[in-house]
Amino acid sequence: MQLELRHLEAVCRIAEAGSLGRAAVRLGVSQPALSAQLRRIERVAGGELFLRGRSGVEPTPLGEFVLAKARLVLGEMDALAAGARAAAPDAPLRLGCILLVLVDRLMARLEEVLAGREIAVTVEQSVTTLTRQLGAGRYDAVLYGEVNDHEVPLPEGATARTLVPREPFCVRLSADHPLAAKERIALAELAGESWMTLVKDDDGGPEALVAACARAGFAPLLRHRVADRKIHYDLIAAGRAVSLSQPTAPPAAGTVLRPLEGDPVNGRIRLAWNRAAVPARHAELLYRAAAGAYVANVRTNAFHREWWEARPELHPVLADLPEEGRP
Repeated sequence: MQLELRHLEAVCRIAEAGSLGRAAVRLGVSQPALSAQLRRIERVAGGELFLRGRSGVEPTPLGEFVLAKARLVLGEMDALAAGARAAAPDAPLRLGCILLVLVDRLMARLEEVLAGREIAVTVEQSVTTLTRQLGAGRYDAVLYGEVNDHEVPLPEGATARTLVPREPFCVRLSADHPLAAKERIALAELAGESWMTLVKDDDGGPEALVAACARAGFAPLLRHRVADRKIHYDLIAAGRAVSLSQPTAPPAAGTVLRPLEGDPVNGRIRLAWNRAAVPARHAELLYRAAAGAYVANVRTNAFHREWWEARPELHPVLADLPEEGRP
């Protein structure tokens, strides 16, 4: 076996994540598959690259050497991809997103504001993957979320703009749950519930939930991790779990959305793009499309519409549209 770029990327993701489990999620593979791949890489490298412990993994001296070389090689490949992309101005606009509620409406908005340009939208489960792919030139722009104080680092050459600076997460629970009759729910009232673990583990969400629950006097029971929306909603409808949710989320049969008292967990939505691949005019049009998609969802839930309308300072700000051809 010879080392390939995917092997180098796997080693880097393991080091960045600090554990095989988190790295597997970001790479979109199972943990056993990643463990097996790491063993094969270590056989080629001639020794262990990571020390495994109860708290995660740490690079060995050999691992540090391989990581340094891997980052150098991947950096050169990223520069090659980005440069080639910049030289092809008529190529499709490639947008990467995490699974935000507004993505469902975004495609129609993009077709309106960028009429005539081919658009490819891909949904990822990891913010780290999004930003990595942006730096590698595989995405021209990315739409992602951050929770509470977490800030996602961006690659060199990228510009970011905040779409929604704050939206309070609410809770989705079964329509038959005793708390469903309340207009607002205190987080402490959900102690003892089984929680859906957030699919994205690198946007600050899991840490924010655990910290908020700790302030409320309990540790959340994180029982289920489900990416499929239908299965996610069905588990909640059956009363087997509760979950955090964006306040713009659509209704789902057998469930209700309720705001949390004190807004203990808040998200924000950001748009980032590669300046070499996306001209200023297209960046503004992309921002307008995302803003329109978000605002169209605000009216989905009355409690959030009232909250949003009372805070105009949080609404997306539209800049003047740059002239065609301006970089």
